[in-house]
Amino acid sequence: MTTIQGSIAKLADNSKIMFEALGYISSNMSNYNTTGYKTQRFETYMNSIGPLRGAVRTDHSQGDHFATFRELDIAIEGPGFIPITDNNGEIAYTRGGSLSVNAEGYIVSSGGSLVGGGIKIPANYERIKIEPDGKILVLDSKENAFKDIGKIPIVAFKNPEGLETLEGSMFKATQESGKPELLMDHSKIKQGKIERANFEPYAFINETLKVNSSIISSSRFIKILDQMYQEAISLR
Repeated sequence: MTTIQGSIAKLADNSKIMFEALGYISSNMSNYNTTGYKTQRFETYMNSIGPLRGAVRTDHSQGDHFATFRELDIAIEGPGFIPITDNNGEIAYTRGGSLSVNAEGYIVSSGGSLVGGGIKIPANYERIKIEPDGKILVLDSKENAFKDIGKIPIVAFKNPEGLETLEGSMFKATQESGKPELLMDHSKIKQGKIERANFEPYAFINETLKVNSSIISSSRFIKILDQMYQEAISLR
């Protein structure tokens, strides 16, 4: 039989879990305008002895594409990630396609990491064309012709939900995700577009209300049980 103290402990534990869920909802809302952001869902479940438990899952479904007409903006159609390398040589993966050229002439992600193994743009270029397969063609101002200078690689994972989420819409490969597989023949890249966050704010309004109601209900029950406990002590 569950004691009053045990019921209070379970309700307090449940409230803590729901506050954590509310935190993930807030984090998703704050990243609504982050390119390539993937929604994190905090899913709750009841264990065998009653208290709620939670598990974080990342929704890797594609977000809407938005036309920017920038030469170095790209969006990925369907599953896939762009491998990027930071200054420490660490490799991460992203769908954030707002690319730019750094001071050394290399194509970098919005966070400054090298795209792929490093793709350098000539200083005297006039235009950049990025083909659907990732091939980069640069219009040389002297030769007045497009020149192939490299290719943006796209990789896929057997279990993208197993990826570790990093800051800045980046992910890290894990044992659960499996190793990245380079996609050779594809037409996934759309130049002049970016992928919006796949977060739907209206869909999360009900979830926020449910979480808030759960927190309020648990708090009220804790107060009632505490009063009962105090009365029981007084009777003794």
